[in-house]
Amino acid sequence: MFMPFQQLCHLFCALSMAKALFAGGVDVEHIFGNKFNKASRDRSSSPVPMVNGESPKLSRKAISNLGDTEKTGVPLNSAWTLWLDRSVPNLTASEYEANLRKIYTVSTIESFWGVYNHIPPPSRLIPRYSYHLMRNNIRPVWEDEVNANGGMWKLRCHKSVTDNVWNELLLSCIGEQFTGYVNGGDDIIGLSVSIRKNDDLVQVWNINSSNIEQCKVLEKIKEVLPHVIFETSFYKPHQLHRAFEGRKM
Repeated sequence: MFMPFQQLCHLFCALSMAKALFAGGVDVEHIFGNKFNKASRDRSSSPVPMVNGESPKLSRKAISNLGDTEKTGVPLNSAWTLWLDRSVPNLTASEYEANLRKIYTVSTIESFWGVYNHIPPPSRLIPRYSYHLMRNNIRPVWEDEVNANGGMWKLRCHKSVTDNVWNELLLSCIGEQFTGYVNGGDDIIGLSVSIRKNDDLVQVWNINSSNIEQCKVLEKIKEVLPHVIFETSFYKPHQLHRAFEGRKM
């Protein structure tokens, strides 16, 4: 059984003070400071190309370092996979899956930060691109066996707060902060951010759309992001989408 996320973070801080997380060194105090708030973190010097004809990817050196931290790092409660896609209208489910690209699967706190610090933030993606952080190796596809009976909370936010919303909800997901805010037999299994021309979309995925009115996920989101005003926020089961191609219950 794993210790609570906050304790893991404090342990990681202590360990990291004695050695650099990566060969070039990472400012661990800065990363973990200010209650995990990354809104002001500048990643303009990221070694990863921004999306401009070429999608984000990890360098060979970053992948090598991540392999080391996966072996020796402090484990998360479950692995999480980061995916990237570019939205194209009227794709079938199979065409959409072919358009997905897996960036990396992380299972330790250190490897999570390694990926986080080597990809551009959402604000530096061009419109129609999306990041998806999904539990284990679940694909961000409505028809996926794990997802088919679930849905998502859809939140529209102003571009000025997109990075902060994404950062804070990332930490809430990997830190299992939604435990106790979902119904029995339900779980939060993913988080997406989709860049649009005007406002951006953030989506929180769960596996069971039954009795969703009893869930308190939106309450938790407002607790984590008390100063953010979402333009819209609502829940929608995957099976209610017109394009859903799976078997409907």
